[in-house]
Amino acid sequence: MSKIKKKRVGFVLDMTPLVDITFLLLTFFMFTAKFKSESENQNKVEIKRPQTQSDTAKLADKDLVMIKIGVDSVVKDTAFYVSMINEQDIISLRAAMREAKFPDVDEKTTVYKIKDTVWLGTIVEKCRIVNSRASFAVDADRRLRYRWVEMAMNEMRKKRATTFNFVTEKKTGM
Repeated sequence: MSKIKKKRVGFVLDMTPLVDITFLLLTFFMFTAKFKSESENQNKVEIKRPQTQSDTAKLADKDLVMIKIGVDSVVKDTAFYVSMINEQDIISLRAAMREAKFPDVDEKTTVYKIKDTVWLGTIVEKCRIVNSRASFAVDADRRLRYRWVEMAMNEMRKKRATTFNFVTEKKTGM
């Protein structure tokens, strides 16, 4: 005798609670997740700076070329003022600047007022020719824009005078 197969009864599954639980879990994970910021996503770069200390050395008493950058109080115009320390260097520089046809050079000229970078480059070159051991020092008014110091440094770099000192005031009250 053969068995009679029972007809399979289909079952009904209600999906509403399953969807509710899924959305509850989704919102829970969204609210508790910690997202990375842009700074965490970027590579971390570590910069190691060299150890330095302030230089307390004084400027040389001889073999020095001083480039002062300041505002003329009468004309209210910014200019470069270049001078040398040694008397023999001053005489040699005066002769070299006469050859280069620098305006207003006489027997008493010790400081050269320069308003453009072409003459500044020329005088830096002449100073290096006059005294090859001469060191350069830049003294600038603190109220000037950095552009003036940058122009002086660029002209010195073009003429291969890359080592120089900045003249500053010593901090007081420390």
